[in-house]
Amino acid sequence: MKLVDEFRDVALAQSLVDDIRQRATRRWVLMEVCGGQTHGLLRNGIDAALADVVELIHGPGCPVCVTPAEDIDLACQLAHRQEVILTSFGDMLRVPGNAGSLLDAKSHGADVRMVYSPLDAVALAQREPYRKIIFFAVGFETTAPTTALAVLQADRLVLTNFSMIVSHVRVLPAMELLMRASDNRVQGFLAAGHVCTVTGIAAYDDFVRDFQVPVAVTGFEPLDLLLGIRECVIQLEAGRTSVANCYGRTVQSLGNADAQRLIERAYYITDGPWRGLGNIVRGVLRLRPELKRFDATECFGVLEPLPCCANDCRASDVLTGRIKPPECRHFGTTCLPVTPLGAPMVSSEGACAAYHRYASQTDRGSRPVSS
Repeated sequence: MKLVDEFRDVALAQSLVDDIRQRATRRWVLMEVCGGQTHGLLRNGIDAALADVVELIHGPGCPVCVTPAEDIDLACQLAHRQEVILTSFGDMLRVPGNAGSLLDAKSHGADVRMVYSPLDAVALAQREPYRKIIFFAVGFETTAPTTALAVLQADRLVLTNFSMIVSHVRVLPAMELLMRASDNRVQGFLAAGHVCTVTGIAAYDDFVRDFQVPVAVTGFEPLDLLLGIRECVIQLEAGRTSVANCYGRTVQSLGNADAQRLIERAYYITDGPWRGLGNIVRGVLRLRPELKRFDATECFGVLEPLPCCANDCRASDVLTGRIKPPECRHFGTTCLPVTPLGAPMVSSEGACAAYHRYASQTDRGSRPVSS
Protein backbone atom coordinates (compact mmCIF):
# COMPACT_ATOMS: atom_id res chain seq x y z
CA MET A 1 0.00 0.00 0.00
CA LYS A 2 3.02 2.30 -0.14
CA LEU A 3 2.47 5.09 -2.69
CA VAL A 4 -1.22 4.99 -1.74
CA ASP A 5 -1.43 5.39 2.04
CA GLU A 6 1.22 8.09 2.10
CA PHE A 7 -0.91 10.16 -0.30
CA ARG A 8 -3.88 9.96 2.07
CA ASP A 9 -2.22 11.57 5.08
CA VAL A 10 -4.90 13.77 6.69
CA ALA A 11 -2.49 16.12 8.43
CA LEU A 12 -0.51 16.74 5.24
CA ALA A 13 -3.73 17.23 3.32
CA GLN A 14 -4.94 19.83 5.80
CA SER A 15 -1.61 21.65 5.61
CA LEU A 16 -1.93 21.81 1.82
CA VAL A 17 -5.46 23.16 2.13
CA ASP A 18 -4.20 25.86 4.50
CA ASP A 19 -1.34 26.70 2.14
CA ILE A 20 -3.65 27.04 -0.86
CA ARG A 21 -6.01 29.26 1.11
CA GLN A 22 -3.14 31.51 2.16
CA ARG A 23 -1.80 31.83 -1.38
CA ALA A 24 -5.11 32.60 -3.11
CA THR A 25 -5.98 36.30 -3.35
CA ARG A 26 -9.15 35.59 -5.33
CA ARG A 27 -11.38 32.67 -6.28
CA TRP A 28 -9.84 30.75 -9.19
CA VAL A 29 -11.77 28.42 -11.52
CA LEU A 30 -10.11 25.06 -12.17
CA MET A 31 -11.42 22.10 -14.15
CA GLU A 32 -10.51 18.53 -13.35
CA VAL A 33 -10.62 16.59 -16.58
CA CYS A 34 -11.04 13.06 -15.24
CA GLY A 35 -14.10 11.56 -13.57
CA GLY A 36 -11.83 9.70 -11.18
CA GLN A 37 -10.53 13.05 -10.00
CA THR A 38 -14.11 14.29 -9.52
CA HIS A 39 -14.88 11.35 -7.26
CA GLY A 40 -11.64 11.88 -5.34
CA LEU A 41 -12.35 15.57 -4.80
CA LEU A 42 -15.87 14.95 -3.52
CA ARG A 43 -15.09 11.83 -1.51
CA ASN A 44 -12.35 13.60 0.40
CA GLY A 45 -14.15 16.91 0.90
CA ILE A 46 -11.59 18.92 -1.06
CA ASP A 47 -14.20 20.84 -3.06
CA ALA A 48 -15.86 22.14 0.10
CA ALA A 49 -12.62 22.78 1.98
CA LEU A 50 -11.49 25.17 -0.78
CA ALA A 51 -14.88 26.42 -1.93
CA ASP A 52 -14.24 30.10 -1.22
CA VAL A 53 -10.83 30.24 -2.94
CA VAL A 54 -11.08 27.63 -5.73
CA GLU A 55 -14.14 26.71 -7.76
CA LEU A 56 -13.72 23.18 -9.06
CA ILE A 57 -15.77 22.44 -12.16
CA HIS A 58 -16.07 19.09 -13.79
CA GLY A 59 -15.01 18.25 -17.34
CA PRO A 60 -15.81 15.53 -19.88
CA GLY A 61 -13.36 13.04 -18.38
CA CYS A 62 -15.76 10.11 -18.10
CA PRO A 63 -15.15 7.92 -21.18
CA VAL A 64 -18.40 6.01 -20.81
CA CYS A 65 -20.32 9.29 -20.55
CA VAL A 66 -18.99 10.71 -23.82
CA THR A 67 -19.53 7.54 -25.87
CA PRO A 68 -22.02 8.57 -28.61
CA ALA A 69 -25.57 7.29 -28.22
CA GLU A 70 -25.40 6.14 -31.84
CA ASP A 71 -22.56 3.74 -30.99
CA ILE A 72 -24.62 2.32 -28.12
CA ASP A 73 -27.59 1.93 -30.46
CA LEU A 74 -25.38 0.05 -32.94
CA ALA A 75 -24.13 -2.24 -30.17
CA CYS A 76 -27.69 -2.94 -29.03
CA GLN A 77 -28.91 -3.68 -32.54
CA LEU A 78 -26.02 -6.04 -33.25
CA ALA A 79 -26.44 -7.74 -29.88
CA HIS A 80 -29.94 -8.86 -30.92
CA ARG A 81 -28.53 -10.90 -33.81
CA GLN A 82 -28.72 -14.60 -33.04
CA GLU A 83 -25.14 -15.29 -34.07
CA VAL A 84 -23.66 -12.42 -32.01
CA ILE A 85 -22.19 -12.29 -28.52
CA LEU A 86 -21.71 -8.64 -27.58
CA THR A 87 -19.02 -7.95 -24.95
CA SER A 88 -17.87 -4.82 -23.16
CA PHE A 89 -16.83 -3.40 -19.80
CA GLY A 90 -19.37 -3.37 -16.99
CA ASP A 91 -20.05 0.38 -16.91
CA MET A 92 -20.82 0.43 -20.61
CA LEU A 93 -23.67 -2.04 -20.27
CA ARG A 94 -25.86 0.37 -18.30
CA VAL A 95 -25.45 3.55 -20.35
CA PRO A 96 -28.62 4.41 -22.29
CA GLY A 97 -28.60 5.12 -26.00
CA ASN A 98 -31.62 6.33 -27.95
CA ALA A 99 -33.48 3.06 -27.38
CA GLY A 100 -32.19 1.71 -24.11
CA SER A 101 -28.97 0.17 -22.88
CA LEU A 102 -27.11 -3.07 -23.48
CA LEU A 103 -28.58 -4.38 -20.24
CA ASP A 104 -32.03 -3.64 -21.66
CA ALA A 105 -31.05 -5.59 -24.76
CA LYS A 106 -29.87 -8.46 -22.56
CA SER A 107 -33.18 -8.47 -20.70
CA HIS A 108 -34.88 -8.94 -24.08
CA GLY A 109 -32.81 -11.97 -24.97
CA ALA A 110 -29.62 -10.57 -26.47
CA ASP A 111 -26.39 -12.34 -25.55
CA VAL A 112 -24.54 -9.50 -23.82
CA ARG A 113 -21.60 -10.28 -21.57
CA MET A 114 -19.35 -8.23 -19.33
CA VAL A 115 -15.61 -8.83 -19.69
CA TYR A 116 -12.71 -7.50 -17.67
CA SER A 117 -10.35 -7.22 -20.63
CA PRO A 118 -10.74 -7.07 -24.42
CA LEU A 119 -8.42 -10.07 -24.51
CA ASP A 120 -11.23 -12.01 -22.79
CA ALA A 121 -13.34 -11.31 -25.88
CA VAL A 122 -10.56 -12.62 -28.11
CA ALA A 123 -10.37 -15.79 -26.03
CA LEU A 124 -14.16 -16.13 -26.27
CA ALA A 125 -13.91 -15.91 -30.07
CA GLN A 126 -11.45 -18.80 -29.98
CA ARG A 127 -13.77 -20.89 -27.78
CA GLU A 128 -16.92 -20.05 -29.77
CA PRO A 129 -15.89 -20.35 -33.44
CA TYR A 130 -19.50 -20.51 -34.64
CA ARG A 131 -20.54 -17.26 -32.95
CA LYS A 132 -19.66 -13.69 -33.92
CA ILE A 133 -17.92 -12.02 -30.99
CA ILE A 134 -18.06 -8.22 -30.86
CA PHE A 135 -16.16 -6.14 -28.34
CA PHE A 136 -17.47 -2.62 -27.69
CA ALA A 137 -14.21 -0.67 -27.28
CA VAL A 138 -14.57 2.59 -25.35
CA GLY A 139 -12.32 4.87 -23.38
CA PHE A 140 -9.50 7.39 -23.60
CA GLU A 141 -5.87 6.76 -24.43
CA THR A 142 -5.74 4.76 -21.20
CA THR A 143 -7.70 1.78 -22.54
CA ALA A 144 -6.75 2.14 -26.22
CA PRO A 145 -3.51 0.12 -25.85
CA THR A 146 -5.37 -2.92 -24.49
CA THR A 147 -7.99 -2.87 -27.25
CA ALA A 148 -5.18 -2.39 -29.78
CA LEU A 149 -3.48 -5.44 -28.31
CA ALA A 150 -6.73 -7.40 -28.65
CA VAL A 151 -7.26 -6.61 -32.32
CA LEU A 152 -3.60 -7.28 -33.11
CA GLN A 153 -3.91 -10.61 -31.28
CA ALA A 154 -7.04 -11.43 -33.30
CA ASP A 155 -5.09 -10.58 -36.45
CA ARG A 156 -2.21 -12.84 -35.43
CA LEU A 157 -4.63 -15.70 -34.70
CA VAL A 158 -6.42 -15.11 -38.04
CA LEU A 159 -9.78 -14.96 -36.27
CA THR A 160 -12.70 -14.43 -38.61
CA ASN A 161 -15.41 -14.22 -35.93
CA PHE A 162 -14.03 -11.30 -33.89
CA SER A 163 -14.76 -7.61 -34.45
CA MET A 164 -14.99 -4.37 -32.49
CA ILE A 165 -17.17 -1.30 -32.29
CA VAL A 166 -14.46 1.31 -31.76
CA SER A 167 -15.46 4.36 -29.74
CA HIS A 168 -12.11 5.56 -28.43
CA VAL A 169 -11.67 9.29 -27.83
CA ARG A 170 -8.68 11.59 -27.20
CA VAL A 171 -8.60 13.96 -24.24
CA LEU A 172 -6.47 16.90 -25.39
CA PRO A 173 -8.69 17.89 -28.38
CA ALA A 174 -11.68 18.04 -26.00
CA MET A 175 -9.76 20.40 -23.70
CA GLU A 176 -8.99 22.59 -26.72
CA LEU A 177 -12.69 22.65 -27.65
CA LEU A 178 -13.64 23.75 -24.14
CA MET A 179 -11.09 26.56 -24.16
CA ARG A 180 -12.42 27.88 -27.48
CA ALA A 181 -16.02 28.04 -26.22
CA SER A 182 -17.41 31.56 -25.94
CA ASP A 183 -18.65 30.91 -22.40
CA ASN A 184 -15.45 29.27 -21.17
CA ARG A 185 -14.55 30.10 -17.55
CA VAL A 186 -11.70 27.65 -17.00
CA GLN A 187 -8.48 29.26 -15.74
CA GLY A 188 -6.48 26.10 -15.12
CA PHE A 189 -6.67 22.33 -15.56
CA LEU A 190 -6.01 19.26 -13.47
CA ALA A 191 -5.02 16.85 -16.25
CA ALA A 192 -5.74 13.14 -16.00
CA GLY A 193 -2.75 11.24 -14.68
CA HIS A 194 -3.71 7.86 -16.15
CA VAL A 195 -4.04 9.34 -19.65
CA CYS A 196 -0.71 11.12 -19.31
CA THR A 197 0.90 7.89 -18.17
CA VAL A 198 0.34 6.69 -21.74
CA THR A 199 0.68 9.92 -23.72
CA GLY A 200 3.24 11.77 -21.61
CA ILE A 201 2.97 15.48 -20.86
CA ALA A 202 5.03 17.00 -23.68
CA ALA A 203 1.90 17.37 -25.82
CA TYR A 204 0.47 19.81 -23.26
CA ASP A 205 3.27 22.32 -23.91
CA ASP A 206 1.55 23.57 -27.07
CA PHE A 207 -1.81 23.66 -25.28
CA VAL A 208 -0.43 25.83 -22.48
CA ARG A 209 1.31 28.13 -24.95
CA ASP A 210 -1.79 28.53 -27.14
CA PHE A 211 -4.35 29.07 -24.37
CA GLN A 212 -2.20 30.52 -21.58
CA VAL A 213 -3.59 28.33 -18.81
CA PRO A 214 -1.65 26.24 -16.30
CA VAL A 215 -1.98 22.46 -16.48
CA ALA A 216 -1.13 20.27 -13.49
CA VAL A 217 -1.07 16.53 -14.10
CA THR A 218 -2.40 14.75 -11.01
CA GLY A 219 -3.32 11.38 -9.63
CA PHE A 220 -6.45 10.59 -7.66
CA GLU A 221 -5.48 10.51 -3.99
CA PRO A 222 -6.09 13.55 -1.75
CA LEU A 223 -2.48 14.76 -1.75
CA ASP A 224 -2.20 14.24 -5.52
CA LEU A 225 -5.21 16.46 -6.10
CA LEU A 226 -4.20 19.10 -3.58
CA LEU A 227 -0.67 19.32 -5.00
CA GLY A 228 -2.16 19.91 -8.45
CA ILE A 229 -4.55 22.56 -7.18
CA ARG A 230 -1.77 24.32 -5.31
CA GLU A 231 0.43 24.30 -8.41
CA CYS A 232 -2.31 25.91 -10.50
CA VAL A 233 -2.97 28.53 -7.82
CA ILE A 234 0.75 29.34 -7.54
CA GLN A 235 0.99 29.85 -11.29
CA LEU A 236 -2.21 31.88 -11.56
CA GLU A 237 -1.20 34.15 -8.70
CA ALA A 238 2.21 34.68 -10.34
CA GLY A 239 0.71 35.32 -13.78
CA ARG A 240 2.60 32.48 -15.46
CA THR A 241 1.59 29.23 -17.14
CA SER A 242 3.34 25.91 -17.63
CA VAL A 243 2.79 22.16 -17.48
CA ALA A 244 3.50 20.73 -14.03
CA ASN A 245 3.87 17.02 -13.39
CA CYS A 246 2.39 16.42 -9.93
CA TYR A 247 2.16 12.67 -10.55
CA GLY A 248 5.80 11.91 -11.11
CA ARG A 249 5.64 8.45 -9.58
CA THR A 250 3.65 7.33 -12.64
CA VAL A 251 3.84 9.96 -15.40
CA GLN A 252 6.94 10.59 -17.49
CA SER A 253 7.52 13.43 -19.94
CA LEU A 254 7.31 11.23 -23.04
CA GLY A 255 4.85 8.69 -21.66
CA ASN A 256 4.79 4.97 -22.32
CA ALA A 257 6.46 4.28 -25.67
CA ASP A 258 5.27 0.66 -25.85
CA ALA A 259 1.64 1.66 -25.30
CA GLN A 260 1.95 4.46 -27.85
CA ARG A 261 3.32 2.02 -30.45
CA LEU A 262 0.39 -0.33 -29.87
CA ILE A 263 -2.07 2.50 -30.45
CA GLU A 264 -0.26 3.62 -33.60
CA ARG A 265 -0.22 0.07 -35.01
CA ALA A 266 -3.97 -0.37 -34.57
CA TYR A 267 -5.51 3.11 -34.89
CA TYR A 268 -5.34 6.40 -36.71
CA ILE A 269 -6.52 9.80 -35.47
CA THR A 270 -9.50 11.49 -37.10
CA ASP A 271 -12.44 13.82 -36.40
CA GLY A 272 -15.45 12.36 -34.65
CA PRO A 273 -18.33 12.85 -32.21
CA TRP A 274 -18.31 12.96 -28.43
CA ARG A 275 -21.61 12.64 -26.62
CA GLY A 276 -22.50 16.03 -25.22
CA LEU A 277 -19.70 17.89 -27.02
CA GLY A 278 -20.41 17.26 -30.70
CA ASN A 279 -17.82 16.67 -33.39
CA ILE A 280 -14.24 17.21 -32.21
CA VAL A 281 -11.36 17.75 -34.60
CA ARG A 282 -8.84 14.91 -34.21
CA GLY A 283 -10.92 13.77 -31.26
CA VAL A 284 -11.31 10.04 -31.95
CA LEU A 285 -9.40 6.89 -32.89
CA ARG A 286 -10.44 4.52 -35.66
CA LEU A 287 -9.06 1.18 -36.84
CA ARG A 288 -6.39 1.40 -39.51
CA PRO A 289 -7.40 0.31 -43.04
CA GLU A 290 -5.31 -2.86 -42.82
CA LEU A 291 -7.41 -3.91 -39.79
CA LYS A 292 -10.81 -2.86 -41.15
CA ARG A 293 -11.94 -6.48 -41.33
CA PHE A 294 -12.20 -6.29 -37.54
CA ASP A 295 -14.48 -3.22 -37.65
CA ALA A 296 -18.03 -4.30 -36.78
CA THR A 297 -19.49 -1.73 -39.17
CA GLU A 298 -17.51 -3.37 -41.98
CA CYS A 299 -18.54 -6.87 -40.91
CA PHE A 300 -22.24 -6.18 -40.44
CA GLY A 301 -22.84 -3.01 -42.43
CA VAL A 302 -24.13 0.34 -41.20
CA LEU A 303 -27.51 -0.13 -39.56
CA GLU A 304 -30.45 2.24 -39.78
CA PRO A 305 -29.93 5.02 -37.21
CA LEU A 306 -32.51 5.26 -34.45
CA PRO A 307 -34.36 8.51 -33.80
CA CYS A 308 -32.80 10.66 -31.13
CA CYS A 309 -34.41 10.18 -27.74
CA ALA A 310 -35.19 13.69 -26.55
CA ASN A 311 -35.33 14.48 -22.86
CA ASP A 312 -34.30 17.51 -20.88
CA CYS A 313 -31.36 15.78 -19.21
CA ARG A 314 -28.55 18.34 -18.91
CA ALA A 315 -25.70 15.87 -19.30
CA SER A 316 -24.10 18.05 -21.97
CA ASP A 317 -23.94 21.01 -19.58
CA VAL A 318 -22.49 18.77 -16.85
CA LEU A 319 -19.85 17.32 -19.18
CA THR A 320 -18.71 20.77 -20.29
CA GLY A 321 -18.63 22.26 -16.78
CA ARG A 322 -21.45 24.73 -17.41
CA ILE A 323 -23.42 23.42 -14.46
CA LYS A 324 -22.86 21.12 -11.52
CA PRO A 325 -25.14 18.09 -11.22
CA PRO A 326 -27.40 19.44 -8.44
CA GLU A 327 -28.30 22.36 -10.73
CA CYS A 328 -30.22 19.96 -12.99
CA ARG A 329 -33.84 19.76 -11.82
CA HIS A 330 -33.90 16.01 -12.40
CA PHE A 331 -30.89 15.28 -10.21
CA GLY A 332 -31.82 13.03 -7.31
CA THR A 333 -35.49 12.96 -8.27
CA THR A 334 -36.36 11.49 -11.68
CA CYS A 335 -32.65 10.88 -12.39
CA LEU A 336 -31.12 8.32 -10.05
CA PRO A 337 -28.47 5.60 -10.47
CA VAL A 338 -31.24 3.00 -10.85
CA THR A 339 -33.22 5.17 -13.31
CA PRO A 340 -30.65 7.39 -15.04
CA LEU A 341 -31.68 9.94 -17.62
CA GLY A 342 -28.12 10.41 -18.80
CA ALA A 343 -24.72 8.76 -18.82
CA PRO A 344 -23.11 10.88 -16.02
CA MET A 345 -25.47 9.26 -13.50
CA VAL A 346 -24.61 5.75 -14.71
CA SER A 347 -20.86 5.52 -14.87
CA SER A 348 -18.64 4.97 -11.86
CA GLU A 349 -16.68 7.99 -13.14
CA GLY A 350 -19.69 10.19 -13.90
CA ALA A 351 -20.02 13.53 -12.14
CA CYS A 352 -23.71 13.04 -11.38
CA ALA A 353 -22.99 9.65 -9.85
CA ALA A 354 -20.26 11.24 -7.74
CA TYR A 355 -22.58 13.95 -6.40
CA HIS A 356 -25.31 11.40 -5.70
CA ARG A 357 -22.95 9.00 -3.95
CA TYR A 358 -21.41 11.68 -1.77
CA ALA A 359 -24.61 13.72 -1.32
CA SER A 360 -24.27 13.84 2.45
CA GLN A 361 -20.72 15.14 2.05
CA THR A 362 -21.50 17.76 -0.57
CA ASP A 363 -23.38 19.88 1.92
CA ARG A 364 -21.79 23.24 1.26
CA GLY A 365 -20.79 23.60 4.87
CA SER A 366 -17.16 23.27 5.78
CA ARG A 367 -15.80 19.76 5.91
CA PRO A 368 -12.37 18.53 6.93
CA VAL A 369 -10.30 16.84 4.26
CA SER A 370 -10.46 13.11 5.01
CA SER A 371 -8.62 10.06 3.76
